[in-house]
Amino acid sequence: MLQVSQIRENQAQMAERLAVRGIKNANELLTAVVELDEQRRHTQQESDSVLAESNKLAKEIGGLFKEGKAQEANTLKAQTADLKEQSKGLQEKLHSIEEQLKEALLHIPNVPNPLVPAGNSDEDNEVIKEHGDIPSMDADAKPHWDIADQYNLIDFELGVKISGAGFPVYKGKGARLQRALINYFLDKNMAAGYEEIQPPHFVNEASGFGTGQLPDKEGQMYHMQDDNLYAIPTAEVPITNLFRDEIVNADDFPIKCTAYTPCFRREAGSYGKDVRGLNRLHQFDKVEIVQVQHPDKSYETLDSMVSHVEGILKELELPYRILRLCGGDLGFTSALTYDFEVYSAAQKRWLEVSSVSNFETFQANRLKLRYKDENKKNQLCHTLNGSALALPRIVAALLENNQTANGVSIPKALVPYTGFELIN
Repeated sequence: MLQVSQIRENQAQMAERLAVRGIKNANELLTAVVELDEQRRHTQQESDSVLAESNKLAKEIGGLFKEGKAQEANTLKAQTADLKEQSKGLQEKLHSIEEQLKEALLHIPNVPNPLVPAGNSDEDNEVIKEHGDIPSMDADAKPHWDIADQYNLIDFELGVKISGAGFPVYKGKGARLQRALINYFLDKNMAAGYEEIQPPHFVNEASGFGTGQLPDKEGQMYHMQDDNLYAIPTAEVPITNLFRDEIVNADDFPIKCTAYTPCFRREAGSYGKDVRGLNRLHQFDKVEIVQVQHPDKSYETLDSMVSHVEGILKELELPYRILRLCGGDLGFTSALTYDFEVYSAAQKRWLEVSSVSNFETFQANRLKLRYKDENKKNQLCHTLNGSALALPRIVAALLENNQTANGVSIPKALVPYTGFELIN
């Protein structure tokens, strides 16, 4: 959520940057916030003035009673009754304005960083780096769902029987490959200084609000109505909310956490060949990295997180590319996002496997996540997160790109974790 003070001070620049997202009425939205804030400030001043007058009269009344001037005191008491009614009305008005202000802010996304290119869709994303050779496959190269069936690695139909489409069952070496990737990713992250966390897989409404999933993405989240809990779409949600309503020690920056969790996404309306097999699931495994950082160092941190994810993909020997997302494809809460895609040889397409984002103060403002600056004043932290990594499409690319006549070869970095070099 944007800060009102920033909007007041930088409205023209913020409207210009929000236009990069395709928001044509950005200035109107920001003006509405400024006007509501003016009403809030004026009403607060009125309320404070009435309260001060009421307190002043209360002292005078007390003094008059002590002096035995009961009639004069009772006259003033009648005035205080009127002031109490005014105060009550002003407090109700103030509450209404504050709710309107909050509602107005909830519908304004984060302001894109100046590096974010203009654009309307993923076709306008900027490719900033490509690495690795695209595998040259035979015409009869199999997609991962056929390979999974051939070697009894993943049973999609059994998942449909148990739960429904989008809930695969991993078996044998397929299950071991999953576990190997999870452990490998966690080890890489911990070696880079991230503390491993095992968070809950269900969160309350306040947590969903804190990281921006609510009220933006209710349709994508599984909701347990009786308990008002949400299944997490990513470990970012519970991990970042560890710091909700906290004032962290600036000496602890950067605060680095990593976690493995299953992730749950309804992905309503997902059909067709591009979502077949592991391409898009309702439940999938992911290892996440999260950082809480000083505002002056968050973009340096973002670059280091991008480099960290890139290093993992290099070790997995997968061709990848890095994209800077355009305004139209940028997430609601993000100021700048880099996507990683790996090449799927049999499908002949790029598959997204990670997003690494800087949210600046947008999440921290919702979370009330602060630190004390050198003047002992509370300031909002910057939050960042990234996938390191999401498993399904990594598995899809590993199976497709490494298929041979003898089976599927395992990258050297993973062999100590799988315990086998070949799936056959």
